Amino acid sequence: MIQRCLTLLLLLAAVSLFAGCAAAPQRPDYSAFKQSQPRSIVVLPPLNESPDVKATYGVLSQVTYPLAEAGYYVLPVALVAETFKQNGLDNPGDIHQVPAAKLSEIFGADTALYIVVKDYGTRYKVLDSVVTVAASATLVDLKTGATLWTGSASASSQEGGNNGGGLLGQLVAAALKQIINSVQKDAAYPIAGIASQRLLSAGGPASILYGPRSPKFGSDY
Repeated sequence: MIQRCLTLLLLLAAVSLFAGCAAAPQRPDYSAFKQSQPRSIVVLPPLNESPDVKATYGVLSQVTYPLAEAGYYVLPVALVAETFKQNGLDNPGDIHQVPAAKLSEIFGADTALYIVVKDYGTRYKVLDSVVTVAASATLVDLKTGATLWTGSASASSQEGGNNGGGLLGQLVAAALKQIINSVQKDAAYPIAGIASQRLLSAGGPASILYGPRSPKFGSDY
C-alpha cells in the first residue's frame, strides 16, 4: 500500500513537472535578427481583419513610440503612407504585397514591419461592454527577405474589471459603458495604444530585440 502511494506521488510529481515545462514560454530563435542587426524600420499600414474601418490607422498611429523606445529609427508613418498613395497604393492588402527589394529601394530602410489587426472595437455583452484590440507583427529584412521576428499581443478594457454590484448593477454599468463607447469617436484607440506597447516593446522573453539606438542594445542577446 505504501509502495503504491509512493508510486502515485512520483507520477503526480512527474506530470506537474512536465505541465510546468509545457507552460513555460519558449524563447524564439533570434539568430537571423542578431546577424541582421537592423537600425531602421518602415512600418507598413496594418492589414485590417476586424470589422472596424478605423483599425488600420488606430494602430498605425501608435506604433512609432514603442519602436523608437526600443532603439530603432522609424520612418515617419505619415510620410510612408503618402509615398504609397502617390504611387497609387492606398490599400494595406496591396501594400503588403510589394516586394521587399522594392521597399528597400524606395525607403532605404533595413527592415519592414508587417502588422495584422485581428480584433478592434467594442462588443456589447449581456453584462458588459468590452473594447478589445489584438494584433500580430512580423519584422522582415528588406535586403534578404528573411523573417527576423514575429509577435502578437492584445489588450482589453475588461482587464482588471470588477463584476460586483449585483445583476441589476452590472446591467446598468454595461449599458452606460455601451453609451460612452458609442459617443466616443474611437473607444478602441487608447486600448490600441496598450496593445501596441505590448506588441512592440523590447525586453520581454519573446519580444523584439533592443536596437542600436538603445543603451540596452545587446543586453538581450
